[in-house]
Amino acid sequence: MLNETSGPPAYRWVIVIASSLILAISMGAIVNGISAFVVPMQEAYGWQRGEVTLINMAGIMGLAFGGVVMGRQADRRGARPIVLFGVIVLGLCYLAASRVTILWQLYVLFFIAGFFGAGAIFPPVMAIVGHWFQTGAGMAIGIASAGQALGQGGIPFASSLLIAALGIQGAYGATGLFMLAAMVPLALLLRPPPALTAAQDMAAMAEEDTAVPANEVIFRLSVAIVLCCTCMSVPLIHLVPLIQDRGFAPQEASSVIFVMMLVAIGGRLAFGKLADVIGALPAYMTATAWMTLMVFGFIYVESLKSFYIYAIVYGFGYAGVMTGVLVSIRVLTPPSRRAFALGIVGMFGWFGHAIGGYQGGLLYDYTGNYTAAYAVAAVAGILNLIVVSGLYRKTRAPAQMIPA
Repeated sequence: MLNETSGPPAYRWVIVIASSLILAISMGAIVNGISAFVVPMQEAYGWQRGEVTLINMAGIMGLAFGGVVMGRQADRRGARPIVLFGVIVLGLCYLAASRVTILWQLYVLFFIAGFFGAGAIFPPVMAIVGHWFQTGAGMAIGIASAGQALGQGGIPFASSLLIAALGIQGAYGATGLFMLAAMVPLALLLRPPPALTAAQDMAAMAEEDTAVPANEVIFRLSVAIVLCCTCMSVPLIHLVPLIQDRGFAPQEASSVIFVMMLVAIGGRLAFGKLADVIGALPAYMTATAWMTLMVFGFIYVESLKSFYIYAIVYGFGYAGVMTGVLVSIRVLTPPSRRAFALGIVGMFGWFGHAIGGYQGGLLYDYTGNYTAAYAVAAVAGILNLIVVSGLYRKTRAPAQMIPA
């Protein structure tokens, strides 16, 4: 008797691993890959940090809007052709960036890379992982999203090494070639799950009847994710520059966030399992509280050893935030609208990433340090907790209304 799908169950894990690796490379490059370029570009071209981080904002804004558009295309055409298109566009944009030294051209290139590249990757990839798992989706999504954590640490670290060896433009070019060589074969492995059995089809139809209307879930999670991503993006984009400001070399600074994101792999797996045990929203709130309590503390760290220790502890808890969001969408939205929900909520999440990363550079330019930027991050985390707590109470309301 087949387990959980009507096709070979083992192929589910091919989907998960391929999705994890695609997310590692693509999201690592778009979400915070520019962090390793901030100081080198400032020194080489005389651009302010706010101007450089606007490149990151352009890419993430492209991803935000592109995820909605390309997610709908994936619903109509299937995940594989859309993801394949996305990885090719992303690789070509990085190759083109290796020939550009004018700031506005980088803004345009990264917006295209986000809209048609990463935007064609994230929603279809996360949706297909959820579709392959009728049970235990929290752990599967945790594994897939762990790839994003690996990339968000590995890409900046690798970029710092490439910049030292090849220069800024050479680093862009080498990254683009690697993207094409690695992600095209991985995209070809994606396929839709086999048709559901009658029992599974009835279970999927039952998921359509959720305690909170889908539109309300999407709205509340969209508000929450803007705030949580505003919080988390400040260290993602500005931890490397912060450490360099303490007098440490670029490779040392980028190695801290690399270690943080390696730990985040375990965090995403752990919070995926936690979501299966205690529920998606409680796991999300736990991770958000962890991140919010610790984010402002980065500005008090002085030694490289202390940065490593603090980043390890912060990284494990922070990592559970995105896993919690993704599993919450999987649990609280019906299958027929899940890709759309991922696109919409993801769009607002990338808005938050763009806002947080840009305001960090802007406030640094105004104040000469990162205190205000990290304070804004902490406030955003608190507001996110308030919004998610409201949604959680809403999902619990029907059970509380049943008479004893």
